[in-house]
Amino acid sequence: MAVALQATARPDLKKSTTRKFREDGQVPAVLYGKKVGSQPIAVDQVNFIKLVRDEGRNSIISLDVNGKKHEVMVYDMQVDPLKNDLVHVDFCAVDMSSEVDTEVRVHLVGEAPGVSDGGMVSHLLHQLSVRALPSEIPSEITVDISNLNIGDSIQIKDIMSQQSVELTNDPEETIVTILVQPAEQEPGQVEEEEVAELVQGDEDAEAKTEGNGEQ
Repeated sequence: MAVALQATARPDLKKSTTRKFREDGQVPAVLYGKKVGSQPIAVDQVNFIKLVRDEGRNSIISLDVNGKKHEVMVYDMQVDPLKNDLVHVDFCAVDMSSEVDTEVRVHLVGEAPGVSDGGMVSHLLHQLSVRALPSEIPSEITVDISNLNIGDSIQIKDIMSQQSVELTNDPEETIVTILVQPAEQEPGQVEEEEVAELVQGDEDAEAKTEGNGEQ
């Protein structure tokens, strides 16, 4: 079921107008699709963030633009890396009867025995590529790591049969593995090793210089 979100058309694309939208708590956005011409819009920032947090980024949204509704998905969100503010949102109108390609986040569950034995979890793929009808796209893909020992891993091919949607990643890609924890070095050990390397480097350089001088 689609969740509702109100939007306002942005007929004026001047920087001053866009700034005014942001000051009023609105996020500049754009709506587009195969049957929808590109339309500059704005949505309430608080309502949008709450929707994504509660329903997930891949949820179907009934976007109401000045009284006209569109079934859409969030295609892209731009965030200011310094201020961590939402800067812009792309909404893509979808055909509910046609499959779409999108990214779904991976959620690891369970306690790996390898961690109890001193290993560490290395989560390599945080999102998986899926192809499915818009209404069938999951909010997340759960991967159980409760059977993993040190050296074990889970690849795309290991979870394909468990999914209700098509995974389009390379089957050989590794999602998660259990690695051996790096050995802790004694205080001062690193410094001693670095000094030894420098000394060896100096000796090698001197030997090379002397060798060149004898030629």
